[in-house]
Amino acid sequence: MFNIDRRMLYVILGIMALWGLASYLQNPSQLLSLVLTLPGVIIAITFHEYAHALAADKCGDDTPRNQGRLTLNPLAHLDPFGFIMLVFAHVGWGKPVQINPRNFNRKRTMSAQEALVSLAGPLMNFILAIIFTIIYFAIITFAPQFLKTTTGFVIELIISLTITVNIGLGVFNLVPIPPLDGSKILMHFLPYNAKNWFISNQNIFYIIFAVLWITGAISLIISPIINVISSGIYYAVAAIFGLFI
Repeated sequence: MFNIDRRMLYVILGIMALWGLASYLQNPSQLLSLVLTLPGVIIAITFHEYAHALAADKCGDDTPRNQGRLTLNPLAHLDPFGFIMLVFAHVGWGKPVQINPRNFNRKRTMSAQEALVSLAGPLMNFILAIIFTIIYFAIITFAPQFLKTTTGFVIELIISLTITVNIGLGVFNLVPIPPLDGSKILMHFLPYNAKNWFISNQNIFYIIFAVLWITGAISLIISPIINVISSGIYYAVAAIFGLFI
């Protein structure tokens, strides 16, 4: 049943990707934006999945290490279909990091460590957003003339888009609906019976996930959060550089 629902979800998202591609082809400026977004997408997905693998490894599970996922090589983490979806439909994923919770050490409960591994991906995206925001303001502060050149303008756009992609991917993955990371974090805090119900009804949540995307309701949920986090990072880093904008 799960496989059928997932295939149906992929078909729906595939149609959305084709629709997005058609939009890009009709608007050259959007096509340019697409090209400039690619570095940020690759960075966001690669570091997101690497963070999951690293967290699992630190918790004692060597499964990601044995599968070659403890690397920052994008080829180890990019799922072709998920990458295309993220570019054209603005919803996508990397190659999921496989873990075996039974290998976890006993420093914390198995449930707590699963939640930590799930949190690691979105947390890495937020850290990257902060790092690239620092780079952005460092250029503004120490090399303002560089931004007036064509190269500087392009780099500024790439950095800005990389920040946006990372914050968006981080917030999106914290939504507590399967198959997103937020659902695994949520399960750690659920009572035993609620957790079992949540697991046994994951198919329902996949359908809810698809409906939220098709209707655009997911954007209404996460956009305000993305805006708050973006503004918070922006103004905090600006204050560090003495730029109260």
